[in-house]
Amino acid sequence: MNRAIAALTGAVVLAGAVGAWAVFRADPAPAVTPRAATRTAEVLRTDVVQQQQVNGILTHEGSFQVLGNGAAITRLPAVGTVITRGRALYEAAGRPVPLLYGSRPMWRTLALGMSDGADVRQLEANLRALGYTGITVDRHFSLSTYHAVRRWQHDAHLPVTGSVPLGQIAFLPKPFRVTGHDANLGTPTRGVVLRGTGTTPIVSVRLDPAQAPSVKVGARVVVTLPDGTTRSGRVRTVSPVASTTEGQDGQARSTVPITIRLSGRPGHTLDQALVQVALTSEEHKDVLAVPIVALLARPGGEFAVSSAGRLIPVQVGLFDESAGLVEVVGVPEGTRVEVPAG
Repeated sequence: MNRAIAALTGAVVLAGAVGAWAVFRADPAPAVTPRAATRTAEVLRTDVVQQQQVNGILTHEGSFQVLGNGAAITRLPAVGTVITRGRALYEAAGRPVPLLYGSRPMWRTLALGMSDGADVRQLEANLRALGYTGITVDRHFSLSTYHAVRRWQHDAHLPVTGSVPLGQIAFLPKPFRVTGHDANLGTPTRGVVLRGTGTTPIVSVRLDPAQAPSVKVGARVVVTLPDGTTRSGRVRTVSPVASTTEGQDGQARSTVPITIRLSGRPGHTLDQALVQVALTSEEHKDVLAVPIVALLARPGGEFAVSSAGRLIPVQVGLFDESAGLVEVVGVPEGTRVEVPAG
């Protein structure tokens, strides 16, 4: 009996050892990969734009110079000053030189008995805008123009003569923003006294000639300012002529200048600051689109979307990376497609 019990006990121990060995030698069960969390997004009908990212410079529209009248410069405005109609651009021999608006520069004395001209019309239009009435805005320097000039000269602290000698005023097309001085106080000059721009903020971009054909006047853009905020805008001009400059490596480089008009104001961003511009190179209107992340790659470079547990093959068009959308064909509007939940 004792020998039977001992034999049975040995068999149990051996069986247990064999079982333990089998457990430790068994291959581990494969890990179950959890399915990524998803949500759904609707197939939308919308406008899709394709954009290219380029660098630009924040500046102001226009480039102007103000010439001296030969008298000694006695006051200069600070850089950044904005000068509007009727205000002094600078001071010469203790007298202000006012700014008047006009597309033509002053080239002669304006006085009774002169021949008719566009410069007379410019002067009269400015007198009317400054509040001097009783004159007809035309090309003729009349007696009423003479009296209006005398009243204006008195108010502007100028010699009251009824005539406007060459150099007493300066015509510029718009308000003037001072960007630099080319004359020193106390120095008589007939050359450039001030350099400046207009007051309208723009972005200046120099495109590679290969990019220029896809950019059209009026195209929408998004400008990212140095502080991270964005402004929308539109292309205002695309130069028909490329310009060539020398790069830092000494190699000649051709570029096509374009300007962009911003909507709103860029706040206190520094002039000449570097900005990033998303240019619209192509736009498709009223098309179906899904989030880019809804696309599933298939063999052969094809794509599909997942909806209600089934794959729907689609053809893709423009990718709108700014909106995160892609144009698709092959799935009905309003269909809910799966996208990552994150």
